[in-house]
Amino acid sequence: MTSKTVENWLTHLHPDRWSGALIILALFVLAGLLLSHLLHRAIHVVVERDHDNRLDRMSIAFLSKVASAFLWIIILMFYGHMIPALNRLATALLASVSIASVVFGLAAQSTLSNFVAGFSLIFYRPFRLGDKLQINAPTGLETGIVEDVSLGYTMLKTYDNRRVIISNSSISSTTMVNLSAKEQRTMAIIPISIGYDSDIDKARALILEVASGLPDIEEVVSCPVTNLSASSVDFSLRLWCADSGVAAGVRNIVLEAVKKRFDAAGIEIPYAYQNVVIKELPEARRKEEDVTSE
Repeated sequence: MTSKTVENWLTHLHPDRWSGALIILALFVLAGLLLSHLLHRAIHVVVERDHDNRLDRMSIAFLSKVASAFLWIIILMFYGHMIPALNRLATALLASVSIASVVFGLAAQSTLSNFVAGFSLIFYRPFRLGDKLQINAPTGLETGIVEDVSLGYTMLKTYDNRRVIISNSSISSTTMVNLSAKEQRTMAIIPISIGYDSDIDKARALILEVASGLPDIEEVVSCPVTNLSASSVDFSLRLWCADSGVAAGVRNIVLEAVKKRFDAAGIEIPYAYQNVVIKELPEARRKEEDVTSE
């Protein structure tokens, strides 16, 4: 390889030429991929060596995404500074930067609010990765395990393997229930109704007997009458269970067992029906019945 060839290659690598700008861009992209890989690898090693769980996994995951985003921003800034054409373009646009910033701020308002809300979730720590949350979503009340917190969104994995994706600004401004608190013991409150003709004391005794015989129930608290509705007497069976998941399953088991026990004991579980009371028959109908009776 002669010196002339080297000079030709260096000419092509000059940032003033489009070929040089593309080659430098490729080098910067490779450098960015390498640095991003090293950053994620270093974070992974630190997390693996944290055997005492002193580092918050959600904070580490979120901050690694932020660090990766800033890394690419810095690389793009250096690339723009090295290419004279881009540098001159930036100088020409400097006069209108205030207007552009206002337009950009209005267009990216929701994105920026999600980004800032992500930092508030990391700072205040209302939940962690792996916690079970109960939150109001457009589909109704959703319960799921926190699977990921990104720069803009939080992902929940539900019990039926769905992914509920909620923006960080929404989840930080709404009321949520963290079902993975230190005290995981949960009270299951199960409504049970009987008809007005049934014996209240007998029904309560059967309900408590059924609940006491189930293995997943830690403690039976009480079964008071809570309401006298239009066609039923309503009980509220209250039970302590190990956690919210057990409590949800116990509800179904108790309702089925109580229904079978009530059927065997002849206790009515009310259902919707209507009584039609006819105080006076129409004149034509009365005459027809009189003729028929004769």
